[in-house]
Amino acid sequence: MDALASLLNGPRAQGAFLLRSMLSPPWSMRIHDEAPLTLVAIVRGHAWINLDRGDAKRLEAGDVAIVSGPDHYRICDDPTSLPQIIIHPGQRCTTPDGQDLAKAMALGVRTWGNSADAETIMLTGTYQLAGEVSRPLLEALPRLLVVRPDERDCPVIPLLASEIVKDEPGQEAVLDRVLDLLLIAVLRTWFAESGRDAPGWYQGYRDPMVGQALCLIYNNPEQPWTVGSLASAVGVSRASLARRFADLIGEPPMAFLTSWRLALAADLLCEPGASVGGVAEKVGYGDAFAFSTAFKRVRGISPREHRTRALRRERVGVDGSLHQMAAR
Repeated sequence: MDALASLLNGPRAQGAFLLRSMLSPPWSMRIHDEAPLTLVAIVRGHAWINLDRGDAKRLEAGDVAIVSGPDHYRICDDPTSLPQIIIHPGQRCTTPDGQDLAKAMALGVRTWGNSADAETIMLTGTYQLAGEVSRPLLEALPRLLVVRPDERDCPVIPLLASEIVKDEPGQEAVLDRVLDLLLIAVLRTWFAESGRDAPGWYQGYRDPMVGQALCLIYNNPEQPWTVGSLASAVGVSRASLARRFADLIGEPPMAFLTSWRLALAADLLCEPGASVGGVAEKVGYGDAFAFSTAFKRVRGISPREHRTRALRRERVGVDGSLHQMAAR
């Protein structure tokens, strides 16, 4: 498994929010849901995405945008259109003065908007819990990225457009997996095309020396790696690997290894039946105490506190009115 595959192996939507929006001008939505990651695919027409802090990009039919949370942003037909709709945490949908809009704008199964004969049709998929997407992947992404249809060959958008309006047994699981597939396809294209803007670990993956070391770290985090053992496995000197790794990745090999182990651990702790000791062993720590000490030093909370918080968020779930409408 290469470095990119290791990161892209992480997305696991669980009851993701998916919706087809059908909109005719003027329309403008303020997105305050604070979700960790959202995909927007334009099927027909166009839309603008305006970040509160940063870029504004126009999306045309066939474009896919990825927005990394939790900051607020706006999706609209034109940057001058005043917000008419607020999407709150839990996908609760209201007017700016608080009037509920979910029922008023419902147009069918997972379909919502202001016009059945809309100029713009877009598909939205939202990962609502941070644990559904690995932290290293989220940290590698810009706040907003857009992939155009001429940059990719991906049949997933028509598939998602077809599946999103179905109401069949097991449909939620089907949609979760299609959303994961779309995310992976878009990110693979973006990483390949981003060149110098790609994160250091991706540029390092292309380097013959550092790339081998990264693959060893990603594929075997449980091994008792040292700079010396990594260098030996790659076939270079310890000094050469340490210098080249830090130049490309921006941190020493052992610091990167620790970050990767703890990122994996954070996800593993949320799996059913996971124990602190079991996770510690899987990510290369000799005992639960050493693992807990490292985890708390880097993340500020103990592994048990992390798992409790994540499971609490999952139990609370999403009970917003728009989400309930979309699930019907």
